[in-house]
Amino acid sequence: MANGSESGAGDDLGSPLAGGASGGAAGGAASSAAPTYAKLVLLGLIICVSLAGNLLVSLLVLRDRALHKAPYYFLLDLCLADTIRSAVCFPFVLVSIRSGSAWTYSVLSCKVVAFMAVLFCFHAAFMLFCISVTRYMAIAHHRFYSKRMTFWTCVAVVCMVWTLSVAMAFPPVFDVGTYKFIREEDQCIFEHRYFKANDTLGFMLMLAVLILATHVVYMKLLLFEYKHRKMKPVQMVPAISQNWTFHGPGATGQAAANWIAGFGRGPMPPTLLGIRQNLHTQNRRLLGMEEFRAEKSLGRMFYVITLFFLVLWSPYIVGCYWRVFVKACTIPHRYLSTTVWMSFAQAGVNPIICFVLNKDLKKGLMTHLPTRCRTKPRLPREPYRVM
Repeated sequence: MANGSESGAGDDLGSPLAGGASGGAAGGAASSAAPTYAKLVLLGLIICVSLAGNLLVSLLVLRDRALHKAPYYFLLDLCLADTIRSAVCFPFVLVSIRSGSAWTYSVLSCKVVAFMAVLFCFHAAFMLFCISVTRYMAIAHHRFYSKRMTFWTCVAVVCMVWTLSVAMAFPPVFDVGTYKFIREEDQCIFEHRYFKANDTLGFMLMLAVLILATHVVYMKLLLFEYKHRKMKPVQMVPAISQNWTFHGPGATGQAAANWIAGFGRGPMPPTLLGIRQNLHTQNRRLLGMEEFRAEKSLGRMFYVITLFFLVLWSPYIVGCYWRVFVKACTIPHRYLSTTVWMSFAQAGVNPIICFVLNKDLKKGLMTHLPTRCRTKPRLPREPYRVM
């Protein structure tokens, strides 16, 4: 019977009907192969941009001593996390797409990849929240920020963020079927089901609360800057004069000159040294105009990074809430694939934002470029012509 079936199959393949069926199958395979190639090319581009951009920012921060500050330490942590995500998690997505949206490895490796994907998502959310708090402190409480935000404080904040991220991503490893391969998403990720089936609601609520709290802190910072947008005028304190010996809060160095010239009697006013000391401590406590502009520019850059994180992750989060609250729901495949690839693109967006909005990183990049690649400044044109 096996031979008869094989011969029958061969006769069918030789008939015109079979030829039409084989042509239709070939056309269907070609039509299904086009999205696969597009996905492979797009994900390869995301991986290249993410690795090149994040590594370049990390090297600039490590080599330039002027960038050894608290905001750039946090930016370095974000870039390194996106680099590891692009180098470890995304290649498995490439392999699953080439295999026809199938996982070809073991169940344990799927859990490890899913754990790392969730870990990096929560790490970015926690780190962006901590950065927003430090940006508010740098503007509103600059004295406390300049004293307490040292290198070791930044290390403690980074360790705290990673600890909280691991605490959020590690418990689903022990649940059966929580971390699994999702065929529609081409990746191993947390399986979002109805809220009575597993703990997906708690994870999604925590992520939403973090994103909302981050934007609340930035709104508070914006209101603080708007409230203090006008500088108070300097109040001139008059000096006290007795026989041309000026002293008091408004006294200047002219008092010493008058005393040396012979005007007035008595010892030299001792308040001049006190005034210099007070001015020195006052300059140390207050935020200068240049420092304020630098801190404000850094806050703008980090807010744009946070805003892009919200824009690129919110459609996927909406789809996850859709699965949580609607039992046996069916999300359109096109919407789900688009949201997943938007979340992938977030790994390569941060370096572009940094080089566009940060002058220090742009200047450091220009100094490390070869001389022939640098843009020469334009010389001013002479107002006359040489005959």
